[in-house]
Amino acid sequence: MTIMMPASDQAVLARRDEIVAALRGIVPGEGVIDSAAEMVPYESDGLMAYRQPPMVVVLPDTTEQVSNVLKYCFEQGIKVVPRGSGTSLSGGALPLADGVLLGLGKFKRIREIDFDNRAVVTEPGVTNLAISQAVAHAGFYYAPDPSSQIACSIGGNVAENSGGVHCLKYGMTTNNVLGCEIVLITGEILRIGGKSAETSGYDLMGIITGSEGLLGVITEVTVRILQKPETARALMVGFAQVEAAGECVARIIGAGIIPGGMEMMDKPAIHAAEAFVHAGYPLDVEALLIIELDGPGVEVDELISRVEAIAQGCGSTTLQISTSEVERNLFWAGRKAAFPAVGRISPDYLCMDGTIPRGALPQALARIRGLSEKYGLRVANVFHAGDGNLHPLILYDANQPGEMDKAEAFGADILRVCVELGGVLTGEHGVGVEKRDLMPEMFSEIDLNQQQRLKCAFDAQGLLNPGKVFPTLHRCAELGRVHVHGGNLAFPDIPRF
Repeated sequence: MTIMMPASDQAVLARRDEIVAALRGIVPGEGVIDSAAEMVPYESDGLMAYRQPPMVVVLPDTTEQVSNVLKYCFEQGIKVVPRGSGTSLSGGALPLADGVLLGLGKFKRIREIDFDNRAVVTEPGVTNLAISQAVAHAGFYYAPDPSSQIACSIGGNVAENSGGVHCLKYGMTTNNVLGCEIVLITGEILRIGGKSAETSGYDLMGIITGSEGLLGVITEVTVRILQKPETARALMVGFAQVEAAGECVARIIGAGIIPGGMEMMDKPAIHAAEAFVHAGYPLDVEALLIIELDGPGVEVDELISRVEAIAQGCGSTTLQISTSEVERNLFWAGRKAAFPAVGRISPDYLCMDGTIPRGALPQALARIRGLSEKYGLRVANVFHAGDGNLHPLILYDANQPGEMDKAEAFGADILRVCVELGGVLTGEHGVGVEKRDLMPEMFSEIDLNQQQRLKCAFDAQGLLNPGKVFPTLHRCAELGRVHVHGGNLAFPDIPRF
């Protein structure tokens, strides 16, 4: 591991057997895993470059059990790392050697489908795709669709504010979550929001969504479902230059057209995806745009004509329009499989996640090419082109000395470029440990301290997912919050104002 994590609490480790026994009392049966061999699957999430076995894994299956586990850990001063399906690509679920890994994988029930209010109440371990499948018979679906939707859980989507190819038109997770049940580190159970689109008071859902497990553990989620559009068709447009594809994206949005999805792949990604899925992608182009238009049939036909004209004006060399639902899904199958496809052409890769203004796309691509030459590592580019969310895949071989370090440095420079061009460090993968030490590139110390004050309001002892998001940890008292434990102040003789 090449990143620094909080120092292990040796007093906690010395009590490991006692802690495991207490947790078995809360979550009986097979709910506690403490053998080294059985904990191996939990030592990393989707960012497999970083690994750390947890002290113990706990797998509750009721909110009451989650509450009791957290209350026990709070009282005993034990760190807790929440985990969904483990598909995070930023190390957000990386365990701690002296911490409890709290897995929500057993929360797999959809509790209610309410078509009248267009809402689904689900447990956090239900996969993203399963929600759409559960309501498909009535012509509904859940809009956010990360590429890992077949495996990623809805609780993890909320924690990371996940997106997907259709987030351009229909929004990220934060735009599609109505409410949640959350358990604080103290064991207190809160219900925030609900089926109503409007709630009074502070926007607590906005705080919880994207909080990366630092504020509480989500045990129930209420999401908005939408009716499937009457018509959805996709265009597959090839370009001889990546810059031309970027210009086409800008012109489409500039014309007031908001596609259901608009994705871009460069030549290495195109070849990898085509070899993996056989979607019929053109192999003689430098960039490929997949543009989906949806709505009433007449409107879609008109929009296709307009997009086709814009693409030709930008110098497109190939253009294919889907003629059936099977063909539309095939166009998307290659893009959805781009990440595993690239895994077939390189022993290892780092999947980056940064966002830039759409107009800066050609400039960003040129900078990435220059960095590729500087570090001597190949890169395959996949983009949520419509909203400027970049996913460069840096190819390397961890068995070659120094290549892992080069890949990390390359990735950090890409994210610095995103910020320099007016963008942000992450679009949908979260900060986790991957981008943690780059936060000062985007935020001042004042900004970061204020963010940590918010965490202190939920988790004054800093027990939930420590070591993630913030490059420098502070005790809450250092940030202007004085912690009272057992009715006593620490160092009571120090003057306070």
